Amino acid sequence: MPALELSEAVPFAAAERAPGALPAMGVPAPSASTGPSPSLSGAHVPALDGVRGLAILMVLVFHFVAQTTATNGVEAAVTRVLSYGLLGVDLFFVLSGFLITGLLYDARADPGYFRNFYMRRVLRIFPLYYGVLFVVFFILPLVPALRGSEIAGLGEHQAWAWLYGVNVYVSIQGGWVLSYIEHFWSLAVEEHFYFVWPLIVWLLARRPRALMAAALGLAVLSLGARAAASLGGVNPVAIAVFTPFQLDALCLGGFFAVWLRQPGGEAGVRRALLPVALVAGAALAGEFGLHRVTDVGLSLARAVRLGLFRVVLASLLLWAVLAPASSLLVRFFRSRTMVTLGKYSYGLYVYHHFLSYYFVTHGTDLALAGALGSHGLAVAVQAAGGMAASMGAAWLSYELFEKHFLRWKRFWPSSRRTLVVARSFEGGGRS
Repeated sequence: MPALELSEAVPFAAAERAPGALPAMGVPAPSASTGPSPSLSGAHVPALDGVRGLAILMVLVFHFVAQTTATNGVEAAVTRVLSYGLLGVDLFFVLSGFLITGLLYDARADPGYFRNFYMRRVLRIFPLYYGVLFVVFFILPLVPALRGSEIAGLGEHQAWAWLYGVNVYVSIQGGWVLSYIEHFWSLAVEEHFYFVWPLIVWLLARRPRALMAAALGLAVLSLGARAAASLGGVNPVAIAVFTPFQLDALCLGGFFAVWLRQPGGEAGVRRALLPVALVAGAALAGEFGLHRVTDVGLSLARAVRLGLFRVVLASLLLWAVLAPASSLLVRFFRSRTMVTLGKYSYGLYVYHHFLSYYFVTHGTDLALAGALGSHGLAVAVQAAGGMAASMGAAWLSYELFEKHFLRWKRFWPSSRRTLVVARSFEGGGRS
């Protein structure tokens, strides 16, 4: 996440970052029969908006469905599978690293490199984020019905949110203690990344191999730090949300963004994509198979498992960039539904957890089941309603509030050299 939560009922982020891998796929070279792959210097790549849409859809399913209380074996199996939806946050991280690094690398020689980047980020991120914090901390406590409630009590810890420190606070506390705004931990991770990464890119951009080595090296260090923390008994919530333990996803995306921009880079990525995805997928399958029969090395495996998942997610992203437009997966990502979800993903991410957290903590699915006569139906109805309400809030927020700030971006233009894959970052999505 993105993500989330959350209640301790499914400690995927905190304890094991759920199992289950996405299918590994190779990317065929473009041919006359399939049409060319999307150019890295041509038109916008809508499939990347769809990748963002998939990421937010996974998060929504996790919070609205996987977090509910299973009442039978079938529901338990379903919630277990859907708990993998929290990997949508990791997909957001990989995508953000990919797009952010592309923007920065293409603008490396611009005189307004830092100013333009940060002003555009401020205009995209701050209005919604700080607007929501203002409502939560100053408006909602004035509502008589909410006085003394859990959401009103968040004001005692508001400094952490204002300073993008939600992930730091929950790491220190060792638990999910910020209720309605716990999902802001992933926004804090990305903001910390934005604070440091532009300088690294600027310093190393003239030596792209050094920049790629730095990105890959930081990714390996992050994975290693996560493994060491797991073995050292660091609390699992901190391992799940603390920024240094999440850098492998962001830097992995950055590594591929730079590689694609080098002479012969697209061909090199095409050749490496299938083997890398297959190796990561095979390692995941082997690890899951092993730990179905023994718990030996499970603590270390959980830390490495997340890194393998992120490699698979990076492969999925690269497939969306490089595969022919006629391929089934690219058509899925370019569909109106997925692109629309991607456009409003930032608002969806920010708003949805206020509903899903309330549903989970108040057991509204159980109450609804009494009225409908079926708990499974109640969960489906509640999830559909919650997602629709979240989409409505995100649409209103973007159309009536956020996009007016985005118009000011024209005063801080991005580089004219910016490649198409980076340009989708400038849309309405979460990243």
